[in-house]
Amino acid sequence: MKLDFSGQVVAITGASRGLGAAAATAFRDAGARVAEMDIEPLAPIHMQPIQVDVSDEASVEAAFAKLIGQYGRVDVLVNSAGIAVRHPAIEIALKDWQRVQDVNLTGTFLCSRVAARQMKQQGGGAIVNLASIMGLSGGIFPNASYQASKGGVVNLTRALALEWAEHKIRVNAVAPTFVRTGLTVPVFSNPDVLKAVMRHAPLGALPEPEDIANAIVFLASAAAKFITGVTLPVDSGYLAR
Repeated sequence: MKLDFSGQVVAITGASRGLGAAAATAFRDAGARVAEMDIEPLAPIHMQPIQVDVSDEASVEAAFAKLIGQYGRVDVLVNSAGIAVRHPAIEIALKDWQRVQDVNLTGTFLCSRVAARQMKQQGGGAIVNLASIMGLSGGIFPNASYQASKGGVVNLTRALALEWAEHKIRVNAVAPTFVRTGLTVPVFSNPDVLKAVMRHAPLGALPEPEDIANAIVFLASAAAKFITGVTLPVDSGYLAR
């Protein structure tokens, strides 16, 4: 398995916590230089972290210009920044609906587009998006804004994979089930809700952030050099039902 990222620069949005932080650790362990990007200030580990609001085009452009200035290139982009507003569709405020789309879907597009421009000049690269099993199913609980945004990420992944294949840019996604992060506190802190989730986990256990990070690293690696346009579920069997 060619999972050595020595000499490569990996940019990760949403790197301050959860799956983004786990991915940053996994890529560093594989030898990569990791450019940590987040809307919140980050404590630097190797180099100065980069603040970015992925939903704002000007912020994204400025952040990636800073990234190239610091690191000189970007070989891998992980679009991990994401939010959820859990309200029934009949009740969710339009501003909350729009904010979820802006961060989860538009943010993925904006970051992918600016990274792809650089990757095209370099002769290739890899992009891994964070989708969700909610983007491949109707879900378990009312969460239409999140489900719609992640469904968009799934098809955006396919579209960009086809459009950028000629430039040797691979675009894939990982679709996690429920994972214990700050985003899923309402699930893991409610025993009744967690029981409902476990009924949809045939393997009898849920993945940890490190398990999702491992899938991200694989899809970005040379071991997956002929994989593009794919959304890989890491879901304990959720989608097999």
